[in-house]
Amino acid sequence: MKRLLPLAALLAMSSAGPAHAGLFDDVEARRQITEMRQELEGRIDTTSRGQIELANQNEQLRAEVARLRGQIEVLMNEVENLGSRQRDFYVDLDSRLRKFESAAPAATPSAPAAAPPAASAAPATAGVESADYENALNLLKQGKNKEALGAFEGFLAKYSSGSFAPGAHFWAGNAALQTKDVASATKHFNVVLNKWPGDPTAPDAMLGLANSQQAMNDTKSSQRTLQQLVERYPQSNAAKIAKQRLGAR
Repeated sequence: MKRLLPLAALLAMSSAGPAHAGLFDDVEARRQITEMRQELEGRIDTTSRGQIELANQNEQLRAEVARLRGQIEVLMNEVENLGSRQRDFYVDLDSRLRKFESAAPAATPSAPAAAPPAASAAPATAGVESADYENALNLLKQGKNKEALGAFEGFLAKYSSGSFAPGAHFWAGNAALQTKDVASATKHFNVVLNKWPGDPTAPDAMLGLANSQQAMNDTKSSQRTLQQLVERYPQSNAAKIAKQRLGAR
């Protein structure tokens, strides 16, 4: 009987061993599941925050695109207006040329009989002046701004009081502005405004002056010039552009 007791105890211990091991395996499994759940929840939270940030960035990009589209529309409208003003100016130029050419022959009969050479010389001089002006304009049309500036300044040196002088100063200012010669541009635009304030080119010259001031980072003077442009020439195309710029402040 005494010999059977240790054997019974040994069997009891051997049967309890697997149960105890199973208990530890279950605790470990639960711990691993908990850790996996926490890790998964952390990843989900990180992903959610990333999606929210991405949505905010997309919204900001949409707003920026809308703003840029608005600026592009304004610039396209300004370019269209500039093209319209240039066409109107060329039409006016052609009209003035035709009037000048038609007036020249009419003056011949009333010229003194003793001086026919002088009468014939006047149309020739006018024709040369017109040709020089057209040559300078063609250089500007071709984008040769530096050459055009030199041509207009040479033209003004020969015909400072001619009928094309206001236009020559205006286009010389534009050519100078394109070459970043802001000082020369400012000078030419101011000549138009001071000597020929009633000329068709005067409103555009004032707009050019505002552009020159802006190119020198003198925003205050540029805004003041735009305001004066609206006040002096309210019906001009240049005034419309000035209003747009003033409204965009």
